[in-house]
Amino acid sequence: MRSTYRAVYALAEEQMGYVTTAQARVAGIQPMALVMMARRGVVDRASHGVYRLVDFPSYPLAQLMHATLWPNEHRGVLSHESALALHEVSDIDPPAVHITVPATHRVQRATPRHIIVHRADLVPEDVMQVERMPVTTPERTVRDCLDAHVGPAILRQAIEDGERSGRLTPVVAAMLREEIRRRELAH
Repeated sequence: MRSTYRAVYALAEEQMGYVTTAQARVAGIQPMALVMMARRGVVDRASHGVYRLVDFPSYPLAQLMHATLWPNEHRGVLSHESALALHEVSDIDPPAVHITVPATHRVQRATPRHIIVHRADLVPEDVMQVERMPVTTPERTVRDCLDAHVGPAILRQAIEDGERSGRLTPVVAAMLREEIRRRELAH
């Protein structure tokens, strides 16, 4: 019993207190052990296949971590407006967490209300780690938001803030500004 708790804790420690049934299974912990831990009040079921240790400290970004783990088989990548906020390149405060999963990934369960799922095949160069969470790079984030028709004022602010903070190079910032200008002319 204690060894199961220690194993779950070790997994959850790197993920703001969260662990998935798939991760537990890989570590040799049967999913039923997580169910039993939930019945004893040791973990809470955050969503289908995702559990959170009750006695683990709360983190401001915990909801984002939960969203990246929710797809279970494929780790979700924070993207779109959520990535803008995480990169601190805009004033946007999205009401839901945006994640991107592989284009062919299909989930057979209901998506939590606080998660918006996008599908795309990201290449490694499009993804980075922030606070131990996968997130699209600032450049990819701006392009995703442009494709999702996020307002040009928000995108211009993201480019300016990204360039000022060094998250976007002047060359990339200029290319993104030109893409926004071309889209506006086309509409």
